[in-house]
Amino acid sequence: MASSKIAVIAGVGTGGGTGGAVARRFASEGYKVALLSRNGQALQGLSDSIKATGGLAVPFPLSVYSYSEVSNAFNSIKKEWPGDSIRVTVWNAGDGIFSPFGDITEEQLHKTVDGNVFGPFAFARESITSFKEQELDDRGSRGTLIFTGAKASLYGGVTTSAFASGKFALRALSQSLAKEFGKQNIHVSHAIVDGFIATDRKHGKDANPDSFVHPEAIAEAYEFLTKQHRSAWTWELDLRPAHEKW
Repeated sequence: MASSKIAVIAGVGTGGGTGGAVARRFASEGYKVALLSRNGQALQGLSDSIKATGGLAVPFPLSVYSYSEVSNAFNSIKKEWPGDSIRVTVWNAGDGIFSPFGDITEEQLHKTVDGNVFGPFAFARESITSFKEQELDDRGSRGTLIFTGAKASLYGGVTTSAFASGKFALRALSQSLAKEFGKQNIHVSHAIVDGFIATDRKHGKDANPDSFVHPEAIAEAYEFLTKQHRSAWTWELDLRPAHEKW
């Protein structure tokens, strides 16, 4: 019996933003979806909503995005679905800290480092280790690892000393991994999401697509990355609404 494909999505918030949309998208494509997040209640709600539409998703709650907790989550995923293949992993986690430099606390700095260095480093290591065990698919890939970035991945601003520092680090990690593991047929991508995201909580699904990035559109772009042929892989993808100033 052929193994099923697993998608691991870290960082789903309340389920109405990018992480939730990506989880629903891959579930609709037949993936078993592992959900990693610190919001246990929202995590269970998202899992239930995916199951209600015929998909399969299991929550794996974390208390923090530390190296050890992220690594342990992968061990739990493999125990949940032994024999199945982790083929897609998406790191969408992190804290948005926007404060003047002098107001940033040590606790906030630790959260930034966990969400953009320690957590994603463990996530990437577990992802790539799993991918190495897989056979090539019909597009010549063993698996796809996607990191969600922001315009702060490219430049800092007045109140983004902590946020941009973390996003710079995340982008550098993704670029290094793409160069190291592309030759092993492992696809690593970094997506710069530039603009306000139209979440159910803030704006609703009817938000103007020229002013906001719709999570479902981000999810569609992420799925596109997983379907690229090995001869034409994308490392960095810019996603922004048509009327965004940049």
